[in-house]
Amino acid sequence: MTIVGLIMLLVIAAIAGSIGQALAGYSLGGCLVSIVVGFIGAFLGLWLARQFGLPELYTISVGGETFPVIWSIIGSFILALMVGLLTGGRRRRMRR
Repeated sequence: MTIVGLIMLLVIAAIAGSIGQALAGYSLGGCLVSIVVGFIGAFLGLWLARQFGLPELYTISVGGETFPVIWSIIGSFILALMVGLLTGGRRRRMRR
């Protein structure tokens, strides 16, 4: 894996983590937290998919590594929702 490949995986994980947090309505932190939430969400989402016998819907291959985008978003959503509900995380407010 090259540095460029690693950076691309980090960016994809950050985007997936951010989308998952936005869907959950809770912000767990900034960009670095979104990356962590994206990677943990990928593991959580893939684990859930394998438990229910579901296929990997959309994966991106970077430097020989595959990243399950849809399952990462779903896992990030579940993770952000659980952490937000348990800790009373910062709720995003809609601006009018």
